[in-house]
Amino acid sequence: MGKYRAYESYKDSGVERLGAIPEHWEVNRFKFLLSEPFKYGANEAAEIDDPSFPRYIRITDVREDGTLREDTFRSLPKDIAQDYLLEEGDILLARSGATVGKTFIYRESWGKAAYAGYLIRARISKKNYSDFVYKFLQSSSYWDWVNSIFIQATIQNISAEKYANLCISIPPLEEQKTIARFLDYKTNQIDALIAKKEALLEKLDEKRTALISHGVTKGLDATVPMKDSGIKWLGEIPEHWEVIRQRFLISMQGGSTPSKSNPEFWDGEIPWISSKDMKTDRLISSIDKITEQALRDTSIHLHSQGGIVIVARGMILAHSFPVAINDLYITINQDLKIIRTTLHSEYLALLLRGIKKVILGIVEEAAHGTKVLRTDLYKNIRLPIPPLKEQKEIAEYLDRKTAEIDNQKAKIQEAIELLKEYRTSLITNAVTGKIDVRKVTIP
Repeated sequence: MGKYRAYESYKDSGVERLGAIPEHWEVNRFKFLLSEPFKYGANEAAEIDDPSFPRYIRITDVREDGTLREDTFRSLPKDIAQDYLLEEGDILLARSGATVGKTFIYRESWGKAAYAGYLIRARISKKNYSDFVYKFLQSSSYWDWVNSIFIQATIQNISAEKYANLCISIPPLEEQKTIARFLDYKTNQIDALIAKKEALLEKLDEKRTALISHGVTKGLDATVPMKDSGIKWLGEIPEHWEVIRQRFLISMQGGSTPSKSNPEFWDGEIPWISSKDMKTDRLISSIDKITEQALRDTSIHLHSQGGIVIVARGMILAHSFPVAINDLYITINQDLKIIRTTLHSEYLALLLRGIKKVILGIVEEAAHGTKVLRTDLYKNIRLPIPPLKEQKEIAEYLDRKTAEIDNQKAKIQEAIELLKEYRTSLITNAVTGKIDVRKVTIP
């Protein structure tokens, strides 16, 4: 933060994660910044979508930029929502689940809204500025506190009582407003840069997908004679290629989960692959591992290298179809399938990625909204199959070209992460008084 000056004098805040704060600042517990006590949301099912009722906000409805997703709209009857209606500047805090610790600030532009039971509402008093408090809740100082809560607890849950005792560095009211305005301006600039880079990542993803799709359905030689494949979505293919139903080319096997209640089955050396590992084209490790005893005492199977792992059940199938080649001996859970093929496995993996849209077309919704791949229909998909030598050539070419794109993406992603780190650092330094922005000119 070299271009921003420090305050003239500091004092010890008495809180390690806050460090020294400007002499005229205070440290207050969160509960003393409120006009009324923290309040939990409504414990109601999100079943109604009547737009004439107040919106029913859950943490999953709010995007990272603080706007609301329209595709998840739910509402509450007015009589139930009445006790939970939000006011401009109310801060919502997630108290449990995967988003625990996340915070959002309510804007009247959202329209009338109430909030769900796993959210906590903080209504800031007029003596303080809610936008400043919200900015503090995006700082690394706040997240250090959140992580310290998790270390002390066996489950990730932050109650209103815990939030009440969060120590926050507080400047005078007008200074809070100045800092919040400064951070709004600067973070908007940073967010715009991030958005441009993310848009570039999307274009590279589209280029990568198009490259794969063309390679596995049309081949690499644009001069070869073509023929009608007889399949509407596939169109023409090289004349010397075949069209074969996948069930004649593969075998498929599912997985299972050893009992979580038996500690002797877990934290071993054998990779156990689940959907959360399926974020890469090649499986070289796993988040969870099982023991030799789990292999002996349960029905789970150990699979050798070279298989193709796909996701056959899970919400990820709403928009994606992860495919990965296993480069190690693995076990898999019940949401995955492992495929063995008579084709060149690298080619088949690329082909499955290239026809993702076709495969997602046979995904259905099962109980509780879970997405499930119809494996009977999946096996009957007709695939374009070149000779084995050509399969290898296509796979090698696409590996080289996709690696080039992936390198570009990695550099852009690194730049995005640096921008995000700078954003957090700027917020942290401003809300804890490490930099003085009172005289910074904001257009």
